[in-house]
Amino acid sequence: MRNVERVTSVKSELLDIFMSMEVNEHTQRKRACAQRNLRARRGIELHREFQKLSQEIADLPEHDDEPIEHELH
Repeated sequence: MRNVERVTSVKSELLDIFMSMEVNEHTQRKRACAQRNLRARRGIELHREFQKLSQEIADLPEHDDEPIEHELH
């Protein structure tokens, strides 16, 4: 009977170890997914910022050597 108890105890310990490994792997996958999402979101934000800046620059008047009429004196 003692051997059966020992085997049961070892099985229980192995199951606990396996479950903790699964939890750690799940946590790592979840963290990696969150980091990928943040990088993607930041990439989209940067893309939009560059588009907006490009449009604003394109809307600026061309630089001429002549002074602008409404310039303050």
